[in-house]
Amino acid sequence: MNSPANNPLLAPWETLHELPPFDRIRPEHFAPALEVAMAEHRRELDAIASSKEAPSFANTVAAFDRSGKLLARVGLVFWNLTASETSPALQEIEREWAPRLAAHQSATYLDERLFERVAAVHAGREGLGLDEEERRLVDRVYLDFVLAGAKLPAASKKRAAAIQQELASLYTEFAQNVLADEASFELELVGDNALAGLPDFVVAAAQSAAAARGKLGSAIITLSRSLVVPFLTYSERRDLRELAFRAWTRRGELSTDRDNLEIARKILGLRQELAALHGAASYADYALQDTMAGSKEAVLQLLHRVWGPARRRAQAELAQLQAMADELGDDVEIAPWDWRYYAEKVRAKKYQLDDGELKPYLELGRMRAAMFAVAERLFGLKIERREGVALYHPEVECFEVKDGTSGALIGVFLSDNFARPSKRGGAWMNSYREQQRGPEGAVTPVVVNNNNFARAPEGQPTLLSLDDLRTMFHEFGHGLHGLLSEVTYARLSGTNVLRDFVELPSQLMEHWAFRPEVLREHARHVETGEPIPDELIARMKRAMTFNQGFDAVEYTASALVDMELHARSDAGSLDLATFEKEILARLEMPSAIVMRHRLPHFLHLFSGPEYAAGYYVYLWAAVLDNDAFDAFEEAGDIFDPATAARLRKYIYSSGNRLEPGAAYRAFRGRDPDPTPMLRNRGLLEGATTTVAAD
Repeated sequence: MNSPANNPLLAPWETLHELPPFDRIRPEHFAPALEVAMAEHRRELDAIASSKEAPSFANTVAAFDRSGKLLARVGLVFWNLTASETSPALQEIEREWAPRLAAHQSATYLDERLFERVAAVHAGREGLGLDEEERRLVDRVYLDFVLAGAKLPAASKKRAAAIQQELASLYTEFAQNVLADEASFELELVGDNALAGLPDFVVAAAQSAAAARGKLGSAIITLSRSLVVPFLTYSERRDLRELAFRAWTRRGELSTDRDNLEIARKILGLRQELAALHGAASYADYALQDTMAGSKEAVLQLLHRVWGPARRRAQAELAQLQAMADELGDDVEIAPWDWRYYAEKVRAKKYQLDDGELKPYLELGRMRAAMFAVAERLFGLKIERREGVALYHPEVECFEVKDGTSGALIGVFLSDNFARPSKRGGAWMNSYREQQRGPEGAVTPVVVNNNNFARAPEGQPTLLSLDDLRTMFHEFGHGLHGLLSEVTYARLSGTNVLRDFVELPSQLMEHWAFRPEVLREHARHVETGEPIPDELIARMKRAMTFNQGFDAVEYTASALVDMELHARSDAGSLDLATFEKEILARLEMPSAIVMRHRLPHFLHLFSGPEYAAGYYVYLWAAVLDNDAFDAFEEAGDIFDPATAARLRKYIYSSGNRLEPGAAYRAFRGRDPDPTPMLRNRGLLEGATTTVAAD
């Protein structure tokens, strides 16, 4: 199993564009392949650390960036599959290998010999004649070592490494618990009255979900967002709405055998200990060092700037919902499981718009074609589907992304759109291979977009909601960030940027999804083929800021709880259920709204370190993306060639080659202005909203 002949993960990949040989890879291949890859990486690192030559950019920093290629290749396949198409066998390997891989990473960054050489290059960088990208790589690699603990005393290094191993195990357990709850819950819609109020597309999706779980002829509601949200929006059965809502918001604590609040508490305690080892007062202080925001004070200032207007707007929306319930003669006080139901009725009455009228124009295939067409027009691409490629699941599709003029391959895009029990919830972009240039030549990227749309029954078209459409464009923005990367070094490639910059390319792409120019061309009725009427687009645009108080409150509350939690030095000793309630009470959270992500299933915070003390980044990036799209508005053309060229050069292609503030200024000609974000979300009191909210 350790030989290339027996293990496809170790053999050369003689496949189209050197894609992973998915049809040959089995769970039992991963452990031996990871063993071989880690050993090879250790040998490469040892050669760098023990070199007798004086430290230089080439023999130390660039060599470090080139090391570990086999481990990256195997690891990216492994982590992608555990998220997109897992199994009990893969989950067992994940539980074993997550701490081992964390230990390997700690050993790398806490290696005193390696750090001594990296530090020497960093100290002398001014006299090495480095170009801009080389200088950036030196700075980033040096900071990676420092933040990992390379400067800590020996005993602290040892403890930091142990903490990272324990955290890796806890992250895995937390995420697997959420997936178990999502995969196991089923609300079966039994009897004619159980379907009351549900449009045909929701019934079809519920039947498809049942069929996927081996229950042909039935209809079930799962905890996939693309299924549970439409159910909460249309079901006339308040009791069933409450059942579905409570299950959805209690993921991670549905079973007494899975206590994610206790796991989260342990994670918080370990993070605080790690921060203290680094001399930081809290984990938030430690985590925000390497961000655009720079401090928790800057983050909280932005969040509270939004919270007040958002809360006031949500209260006004709640009054509209209660008035609608009273008008209908429903003797209810609006509860969280009622919000979407009555919001849809207000939207239908006030804006003459409902999903049932709009969705037939938003067929998945056509909307993906629209998404591709936007990218092709902005960036001069040509995106073509490739048939007959062996991938990890029959639903996944493969596309070649080429230069529209030369026909040269830029990268490979994998599209994985549908929810299934073996796939974690949410939506995300990831890479199977990152763009870079090296002695062996250019490496083309392979990126994947994962969505969790509710699939229509076999033979029927899948119709998207506006939220689904926004999600698809959002993730493709991340995908383009990886695909269009033009850098030399892996550490600086694609989405390997500061966390509060990485959401700019994704959120910016959302703006094109709702533009009349795009919809007129691509949104055609699934049955008649007629283009979407201008009058319907106008109604959709007028309705876009409706319910934005709700959206802003549920998001901002989650971001504030995240920051408040990680700013405390005693987070590891808190009763998290009580803490969540107390913070929300202090914020005067509207009782009819809950956090977008409650702590037991807050995967952004507790399935890994990337978004810990960092859930604010979507709002931070919203300032950037709204201001950035205004550049196209000011040019008078949402596809303005000069603006698009700057966008590609400084935002989508530069990776981490440029400091993000400098990259944005190079694109926009100035620092970002928060006014467009507040205006577009309907939170700038006294202003008129003209652009779709994100």
